[in-house]
Amino acid sequence: MTQPRQFVIEADGGSRGNPGPAGYGAVVIDPVTGETLAEAAEYIGVATNNVAEYKGLIAGLKAAKALVPDASADGALQVRVRMDSKLVVEQMSGRWKIKHPDMKPLAAEAARILPASAVTYEWIPREKNKHADRLANEAMDAGRRGKQWEPSASTASLDTPRPSAASALPPVSGPPGDAAAGAAKARAALASRPAAASPAAPQAGWGAAPDLGAPATFVLLRHGETALTPEKRFSGSGGSDPELSAAGRHQAECIARSLADRGTIEEIVSSPLRRCRETAASVAARLGLEVRIEEGLRETDFGAWEGLTFAEVRERYGADLDAWLASAKVAPTGGGESFAEVARRVSATRDRLTTRYAGRTVLLVTHVTPIKTLVRLALGAPPEAMFRMELSAASVSAVAYYADGNASVRLLNDTSHLR
Repeated sequence: MTQPRQFVIEADGGSRGNPGPAGYGAVVIDPVTGETLAEAAEYIGVATNNVAEYKGLIAGLKAAKALVPDASADGALQVRVRMDSKLVVEQMSGRWKIKHPDMKPLAAEAARILPASAVTYEWIPREKNKHADRLANEAMDAGRRGKQWEPSASTASLDTPRPSAASALPPVSGPPGDAAAGAAKARAALASRPAAASPAAPQAGWGAAPDLGAPATFVLLRHGETALTPEKRFSGSGGSDPELSAAGRHQAECIARSLADRGTIEEIVSSPLRRCRETAASVAARLGLEVRIEEGLRETDFGAWEGLTFAEVRERYGADLDAWLASAKVAPTGGGESFAEVARRVSATRDRLTTRYAGRTVLLVTHVTPIKTLVRLALGAPPEAMFRMELSAASVSAVAYYADGNASVRLLNDTSHLR
């Protein structure tokens, strides 16, 4: 009986903005020798991290299938997929339900490439997925230059073995089969391609970024308290637009003194809502700066929930609240804004402001949802991460945005200036 061919696939995808400029990378590896048998990478335009990760999986499965003529036959091929995306691994393993409409067709496409019995999935930490991560970043770098990734752009070629991989990869169950023949076939295919005029320089990835200059740094200040804040009532852009309370005005003065001592703020931009404008005015008076109003920084419109506590919303609109907690696309009762709508508004605002204030440090005086959204997008975290962040009144967070589209969260919920 012919033994199955065995491969390991490592795949990854990324988005610089989530959604933002996105790309994927995938590599097919001989599990015995650790040799790279095939690579794939592509810039896919604007997409989310999850879409890019699924695209990387699909590319890796197709690359493995291409190495085995009868791969679709039962028992012809055995593949172990290794990814640092817990979402993709769990969904493709059948342990997590696929709810997002963008993920369902991608998962279905991945499932059709090879027989289900031929593929197993394994989660690995990001630091063990460096090859695929590098390819994904090369693809995004190429996209930034208006090009597509080409095999010659990679620092690894099909002829280059990975000496450490054999010890890093546990063997696929069963005999090794004729994986060496597949390696020879892949090398022969590479040799048949036209040679490049000269070797391409390695493209910059996470480990060797070029000098991109000073980032646009957003210091994110949540406004001071209002009368609604201590009672934890929904207070968005569709309600009464309350002013700062006495406690809130004191908080604004504290942060103004702290920022003046630091001396790094160059511009101030504020939400149009009164509590933010009052907080921004205190800081501006201390720093001698003007305040620019930005509509995109306003808080979510919470519809009929404005002014109510969580318990009151639960009592009056229980089913609507459950739906809202379960999906970022669901709006509050009475025509409010969904978190998905807010994310689109805040993303567009972020893009305008990072362009306008490239290389500068800007204070954005805004609200809970816009700040959490900016942090979530910078981290590439899913929408449900919004409910896992604490953000106190008059707290300071910070995110830096670089010219290549990458972001770095530098601070979250700092209230040291209030102590």
